[in-house]
Amino acid sequence: MELDLKAATDLGESVSLMEPTLLSEESRRRAGLTDLAIDLAQKSAGFRRSLPASMLVSLAQLVRAMNCYYSNLIEGHDTHPIEIERAINGDYSNDPKKRDLQLEAKAHIAVQQWIDIGGLKDRAVTPESIREIHRRFYAELPETLRFVEDTSTKERFRVLPSEFRHRNVAVGRHIPISPGAVPRFLARYGEVYARLGKTDTILSTAAAHHRLLWIHPFLDGNGRVARLVSHATLLETLDTGAIWSVARGLARSIDIYKSHLSACDLPRRNDLDGRGNLSEESLAEFTKFFLNMCIDQVLFMEGLMQPQQLRTRILLWAEEQVRLGKLPAKSSAVLDALLYRGELARGEVASIVGTGERQARRVVSALLENGALMTESTRAPLQLAFPAHLASRWMPGLFPGN
Repeated sequence: MELDLKAATDLGESVSLMEPTLLSEESRRRAGLTDLAIDLAQKSAGFRRSLPASMLVSLAQLVRAMNCYYSNLIEGHDTHPIEIERAINGDYSNDPKKRDLQLEAKAHIAVQQWIDIGGLKDRAVTPESIREIHRRFYAELPETLRFVEDTSTKERFRVLPSEFRHRNVAVGRHIPISPGAVPRFLARYGEVYARLGKTDTILSTAAAHHRLLWIHPFLDGNGRVARLVSHATLLETLDTGAIWSVARGLARSIDIYKSHLSACDLPRRNDLDGRGNLSEESLAEFTKFFLNMCIDQVLFMEGLMQPQQLRTRILLWAEEQVRLGKLPAKSSAVLDALLYRGELARGEVASIVGTGERQARRVVSALLENGALMTESTRAPLQLAFPAHLASRWMPGLFPGN
């Protein structure tokens, strides 16, 4: 490893090698893609406005688990959402490999939660933030997942949190820049993508996503970091509330996603393909794909949260649980009230279920234990939760096989 550290040379590549970093004003695709960016902004804002504010927190928690699951899936790590939820609650598998993947998922969710509460506000694309995402994730990984293997030599190298790579690497057919050039290229990356207006930021999210992967700043974890940077960018620019994520769309179209990334690595084909070193037409195609994936995920989540359909699914589940003796009678009445009101004071439960305080406490306790409700404290209002173990009934299609 010491030899590798000393070999982190800068070959002096010009930062113009990753141009175009933005679609040019002359691009024939720009007008249509700008329309897509505006459409995404409108749909995302409309979806958020349609939900009670009290529901945003619990839905964002579920989306974090969803984003983690699909991002892991892209990396070839299939950790079931219920296993992820158990890890969040400190319940780990006895199988060492499954436990390590649970810890990986927990680390991912912790980083995204930090982002969701404003950890990267106004600085999502800065080199410092990119390193901070990597540091926070890798610092929490188990030892077995902190290594990367050279596919040709089978040599293993330790991945250090926030540490830029000190080796030359190959990613498929793409040969990223020399390791010593990484800081220069990331500085240029931050200069370009941090100074844009709202519409241009939305429009350029796909380009920023690819160019970060093209630079390949770390020995490992670049894909995950790029997706989290994209998440942070859209979170702030669109004020999404973290209630939808593009990761699900990318994972469900993974071959197309990877094909677009590979195409964006290619050099400019001819005089009609922009003026930079890389293909502007490929970048435009990826931008179209990425924005359409975002819109698709907004519409998907909006469909799941349609009030009447969501109410029907939740109440059918609750009535079934009551018949099976797993929930007390009148539990569905509490869930129904929450669906209409968004939150509920504990003192109101007795009047809703039409019983005394003791039975009301039994209902609340059972729903909390089941994960259907959440609350910040014993005195805070009750809110509807969206736990992963109920996703198959409440949010069908959110995860594969549910």
